[in-house]
Amino acid sequence: MNHVRLASCLVRLVLCVFLLGHALPAGAQADPLPSWNDGRSKDAVLSFVKETTDQTHPNFVPPEARVATFDQDGTLWVEHPIYAQLSYCLTRVAVLAQTRPEFKTTEPFKTVLSDDARAKSKLSRQDLEKIIAATLTGMSVEQFNAEVSDWLDTAKDPRWRRPYTDLVYQPMLELLQYLRANGFKTYIVTGGGQDFVRVYAARVYDIPPEQVIGTAGDVTYGYGKDGKPVLTKAAKLLLDNDEAGKAQGIHFMVGRRPVAAFGNSVGDRQMLEYTKGGAGARLAMLVMHDDHAREYAYGPAQGLPDTKAGTFTQELYDQANAQGWTVISMKRDWKHVFPWEK
Repeated sequence: MNHVRLASCLVRLVLCVFLLGHALPAGAQADPLPSWNDGRSKDAVLSFVKETTDQTHPNFVPPEARVATFDQDGTLWVEHPIYAQLSYCLTRVAVLAQTRPEFKTTEPFKTVLSDDARAKSKLSRQDLEKIIAATLTGMSVEQFNAEVSDWLDTAKDPRWRRPYTDLVYQPMLELLQYLRANGFKTYIVTGGGQDFVRVYAARVYDIPPEQVIGTAGDVTYGYGKDGKPVLTKAAKLLLDNDEAGKAQGIHFMVGRRPVAAFGNSVGDRQMLEYTKGGAGARLAMLVMHDDHAREYAYGPAQGLPDTKAGTFTQELYDQANAQGWTVISMKRDWKHVFPWEK
């Protein structure tokens, strides 16, 4: 008898839960983007996903074609005052100098090892290329992955004194999750080093290594002391994954034109153009950094300060308005910027 009563109670409980869930009005459903303020940007995302996943809607996109691409620096995490990867490279100079004493007398390494912040700020593009070549090549891919992982575990951003992997944008994490929950495959398409981003993309963004497209260098095939095959990072550029290179990288690595693309700078222009150039429903969005109090403010679009990192020109802003791209205002559109602010 007790078993019969227990079974009856369980049936009633399940039925109540079922009826309660189906009785909820649409507006009572959980907000998939809780860190976004209501407005044009949030509406653009919600409308796009609703239309492209509704089989009865003219803008329906089949699951296999639901490709969304994201720039990383300045779009998914902080890129100021300098890119995280460049910070890593500068740190590595000091480490390598312990076994390469010529760094102490040879430029640009001598400047990097000095305490002259002003001189460091004047390093040229060629200087930075030399630094990058010296710190990102010559080791096995496994050794490189281990070195980057160790650095990320200990390095902290100078402003917030937090690990760089903490400086991700909460609204964009929600957006990534929302798109994946609706059948989209999310890719990182970055001008940064592909191998560098692959080290942490899975644990930070839930994006696996094979869905990270970045600037890529060559590797050489050889054998270690134990006779096992080894891939060694070489100082030969295979793909400059910036500007037009982003569209090329997407073609090489994905083989599909994205239906949604997200960026924040002139380096993302061609990726957004390529995305919007396809037929059917398309979503193109740019993050504008206009919140100095909570993050940074830079442009120079809309009178914001000029910058070398993540440049967002007035020309790009005007193009976005003319071609129907959505400009996300960090100050206006985001309730929270970082996960720890929730």
